[in-house]
Amino acid sequence: MDKNGTTADDIERGDYEHDRTGTVWTATAHIVTAVIGSGVLALAWSVAQLGWVAGPLALAGFACVTYYTSTLLANAYRAPHPVTGARNRTYMDAVRSYLSPREVFMCGIAQYVNLWGTMVGYTITATISMVAIKQSDCFHRNGRDAHCDTSGAVLMLAFSVVQVVLSQFPGLEHITWLSVVAAIMSFVYSFIGLGLSVGQWVSHGGDLGGRIQGAEAVTSAKKLWNVLLALGNIAFAYTFAEVLIEIQDTLKPSPPENKTMKKAAAYGIGATTIFYISVGCAGYAAFGSNAPGNILAANGLGPFWIVDIANMCLILHLIGAYQVYAQPIFASVERYAASRWPEAKFINSAYRVSIPLIQRGSVTVAPSKIVLRIVIVVATTVVAMMIPFFNAVLGLLGAFSFWPLTVYFPISMHIAQQKINKGTKWYLLQGLSMVCLMISVAVGIGSVTDIVDSLKTSNPFHIGN
Repeated sequence: MDKNGTTADDIERGDYEHDRTGTVWTATAHIVTAVIGSGVLALAWSVAQLGWVAGPLALAGFACVTYYTSTLLANAYRAPHPVTGARNRTYMDAVRSYLSPREVFMCGIAQYVNLWGTMVGYTITATISMVAIKQSDCFHRNGRDAHCDTSGAVLMLAFSVVQVVLSQFPGLEHITWLSVVAAIMSFVYSFIGLGLSVGQWVSHGGDLGGRIQGAEAVTSAKKLWNVLLALGNIAFAYTFAEVLIEIQDTLKPSPPENKTMKKAAAYGIGATTIFYISVGCAGYAAFGSNAPGNILAANGLGPFWIVDIANMCLILHLIGAYQVYAQPIFASVERYAASRWPEAKFINSAYRVSIPLIQRGSVTVAPSKIVLRIVIVVATTVVAMMIPFFNAVLGLLGAFSFWPLTVYFPISMHIAQQKINKGTKWYLLQGLSMVCLMISVAVGIGSVTDIVDSLKTSNPFHIGN
């Protein structure tokens, strides 16, 4: 507590009741930052596993489902009425307003495990890109036969140090600038990947690589696992439902937040879908069944310096995207700690620190927040070092998050909000939910199988390209 009687709980309430100045464009930037991430790099490989027909159809299908359920979730931001009801400031608050306590508990597990898992995935992907840059420079200086081993663990620690610093921002509304920069970076490296893939395809005479039925595999079982993994990668590529409510809570109250959010979802998902189909199909056309799990790691993709620029843009994007997923976790853990130990001085103390060079002259520092956020980032880094398997981790995250967070809870809240009784619409909604559940279960089995197989032959703490 400072001399004016300010406590960490006061600051938390201040952050919680923040000024909402967001627009459709800032929300779109947050969405693009959250959606276009490491998933885009695996799309060429995913299309290669599914083939020329099933690949694009899967990308379009997941986009349609994600957009539709996003509109349902946007209506759940307020309860009981989507325009005049009370605000729900987090995903769990929305579920709590419409569904049972058991479902609230299930939602909490699904949401926060996926948020944290996405942070793990982004840490792995950023490290792989940093390793790629260092190895590319080494090969360029010393030739392709040079011995260019790079310590991915050190680079991962460097990425985590940056996240420790950025994690000290109080919330999403304080780092809109970071999301805007990250969104720009995502378009840059997506365009570079797309352009280089098209260039590679043209250099081969413009003949389409690959097959209608997708890449072959050693066994039929391996083919099945690859197909499921591809579906999981695509599902992960569209993941952002778990932060939609938090993004919507940054919007101005007029026009109604749900209308603004629906427009932002249409713009964000529409733009990313165009990129996804273009990048996935161009990569498959260029490399055929040999399309790599990470398109920027493809041999002969293009001039090394252009690929390095793409990797640097990817790293900058993931720095921002990491925070979009981390900030809701920070806020939840801090609220829990404050309510669990209301009398603890360390948890509830805050201090004013004078900083002459900033406009306000001082900032409020809560030691407990600093420690908790550092612990979360460190735990994320340790797990990322243990399972640095790009495609398998993305597939597992896609499987775990897609059905509960993107489909089940939005549909269940929509049914409760609109009081939809059993009938044609009710059965259609439940049918959509069941189909997505079966896809998620199958993808989860395939991803876990791939991770187990990878652990048998890999060093868990070795991060390479």
